[in-house]
Amino acid sequence: MAARPPTSDDDDGPDVVEFGIPAAESFLDAADITYPVDREALVAATGDPEVPIDTRGRTIAFSTALERTERERFDSRRDLLNALHPVLEDARQSGAAGVLGYVRSLIPSVLR
Repeated sequence: MAARPPTSDDDDGPDVVEFGIPAAESFLDAADITYPVDREALVAATGDPEVPIDTRGRTIAFSTALERTERERFDSRRDLLNALHPVLEDARQSGAAGVLGYVRSLIPSVLR
Protein backbone atom coordinates (compact mmCIF):
# COMPACT_ATOMS: atom_id res chain seq x y z
CA MET A 1 0.00 0.00 0.00
CA ALA A 2 1.13 3.50 -0.68
CA ALA A 3 -0.35 6.95 -0.46
CA ARG A 4 0.69 10.38 -1.56
CA PRO A 5 1.97 12.54 1.30
CA PRO A 6 0.38 15.92 2.01
CA THR A 7 1.41 18.62 -0.43
CA SER A 8 3.94 21.19 0.69
CA ASP A 9 6.20 23.84 -0.74
CA ASP A 10 9.20 21.52 -0.33
CA ASP A 11 9.61 19.34 -3.44
CA ASP A 12 12.57 17.42 -1.99
CA GLY A 13 10.34 14.84 -0.24
CA PRO A 14 9.18 11.48 -1.59
CA ASP A 15 6.35 11.24 -4.11
CA VAL A 16 4.64 8.44 -2.16
CA VAL A 17 4.71 7.08 1.37
CA GLU A 18 5.00 3.31 1.52
CA PHE A 19 3.31 1.33 4.25
CA GLY A 20 2.26 -2.26 4.82
CA ILE A 21 3.59 -4.86 2.40
CA PRO A 22 5.37 -2.39 0.05
CA ALA A 23 7.27 -0.98 3.04
CA ALA A 24 8.16 -4.49 4.24
CA GLU A 25 9.31 -5.37 0.72
CA SER A 26 11.67 -2.39 0.65
CA PHE A 27 13.33 -3.65 3.86
CA LEU A 28 13.61 -7.13 2.37
CA ASP A 29 15.12 -5.71 -0.85
CA ALA A 30 17.86 -4.02 1.17
CA ALA A 31 18.73 -7.19 3.12
CA ASP A 32 20.79 -10.22 2.12
CA ILE A 33 18.26 -13.05 2.56
CA THR A 34 18.40 -16.62 1.30
CA TYR A 35 15.24 -18.72 1.42
CA PRO A 36 14.13 -20.80 3.22
CA VAL A 37 14.73 -18.53 6.21
CA ASP A 38 13.66 -18.46 9.84
CA ARG A 39 12.38 -15.51 11.87
CA GLU A 40 15.63 -14.90 13.72
CA ALA A 41 17.62 -14.72 10.49
CA LEU A 42 15.09 -12.28 9.00
CA VAL A 43 15.32 -9.98 12.01
CA ALA A 44 19.13 -10.13 11.92
CA ALA A 45 19.28 -9.48 8.16
CA THR A 46 16.90 -6.52 8.23
CA GLY A 47 17.97 -4.97 11.54
CA ASP A 48 14.39 -5.23 12.88
CA PRO A 49 13.05 -2.04 11.26
CA GLU A 50 9.83 -0.31 12.20
CA VAL A 51 7.39 -1.06 9.37
CA PRO A 52 4.97 1.80 8.64
CA ILE A 53 1.39 0.50 8.72
CA ASP A 54 -0.54 3.61 7.70
CA THR A 55 -0.20 7.16 6.43
CA ARG A 56 -0.47 8.56 9.97
CA GLY A 57 3.01 7.30 10.80
CA ARG A 58 2.06 4.34 12.99
CA THR A 59 4.54 1.46 12.83
CA ILE A 60 5.07 -2.10 13.98
CA ALA A 61 8.44 -3.70 14.65
CA PHE A 62 9.31 -6.22 11.97
CA SER A 63 10.08 -8.81 14.68
CA THR A 64 6.62 -8.28 16.21
CA ALA A 65 4.93 -8.72 12.84
CA LEU A 66 6.92 -11.92 12.26
CA GLU A 67 5.92 -13.28 15.68
CA ARG A 68 2.27 -12.56 14.95
CA THR A 69 2.44 -14.76 11.84
CA GLU A 70 2.97 -17.67 14.28
CA ARG A 71 5.45 -19.10 11.78
CA GLU A 72 9.05 -20.00 12.47
CA ARG A 73 10.18 -20.51 8.88
CA PHE A 74 9.37 -19.09 5.46
CA ASP A 75 10.11 -21.10 2.32
CA SER A 76 10.11 -18.18 -0.13
CA ARG A 77 9.73 -14.44 -0.33
CA ARG A 78 6.14 -14.90 -1.52
CA ASP A 79 5.46 -17.22 1.44
CA LEU A 80 6.81 -14.56 3.82
CA LEU A 81 4.80 -11.74 2.25
CA ASN A 82 1.61 -13.85 2.24
CA ALA A 83 2.09 -14.52 5.96
CA LEU A 84 2.83 -10.86 6.76
CA HIS A 85 -0.09 -9.38 4.82
CA PRO A 86 -2.90 -10.24 7.28
CA VAL A 87 -0.72 -9.24 10.23
CA LEU A 88 0.08 -5.81 8.81
CA GLU A 89 -3.53 -5.28 7.71
CA ASP A 90 -4.79 -6.21 11.19
CA ALA A 91 -2.29 -3.81 12.80
CA ARG A 92 -3.44 -1.05 10.44
CA GLN A 93 -7.12 -1.61 11.20
CA SER A 94 -6.71 -2.08 14.95
CA GLY A 95 -5.70 1.49 15.73
CA ALA A 96 -8.18 3.97 17.09
CA ALA A 97 -9.15 6.28 14.26
CA GLY A 98 -10.56 9.76 14.17
CA VAL A 99 -12.82 11.46 16.68
CA LEU A 100 -14.63 8.25 17.63
CA GLY A 101 -11.34 6.55 18.50
CA TYR A 102 -10.27 9.57 20.53
CA VAL A 103 -13.54 9.57 22.50
CA ARG A 104 -13.25 5.82 23.13
CA SER A 105 -9.73 6.31 24.44
CA LEU A 106 -11.09 8.73 27.06
CA ILE A 107 -13.62 6.23 28.43
CA PRO A 108 -12.18 3.94 31.12
CA SER A 109 -12.06 0.32 29.94
CA VAL A 110 -14.36 -0.79 32.81
CA LEU A 111 -17.16 1.32 31.32
CA ARG A 112 -16.81 -0.06 27.79
